Amino acid sequence: MSAQRRPFTRRRKSCPFSGANAPKIDYKDVRLLQRFISERGKIVPSRISAVSSKKQRELAQAIKRARFLALLPYVIS
Repeated sequence: MSAQRRPFTRRRKSCPFSGANAPKIDYKDVRLLQRFISERGKIVPSRISAVSSKKQRELAQAIKRARFLALLPYVIS
């Protein structure tokens, strides 16, 4: 069956950090990290953000480091 006939199949997302000109994960890049934090301040899971498991671990570590250094809030109320 072709992809055109299946109406509810989803296209697999690719990791935003893989590729030639992909951004590097850095705890000082607050604008990039905020894209992967929910409105409440929680880290968005990889099944939603489409980040690979290796990059998700790096991302979580960078977010936690930025929180510790008060670059990002722990909770947004």
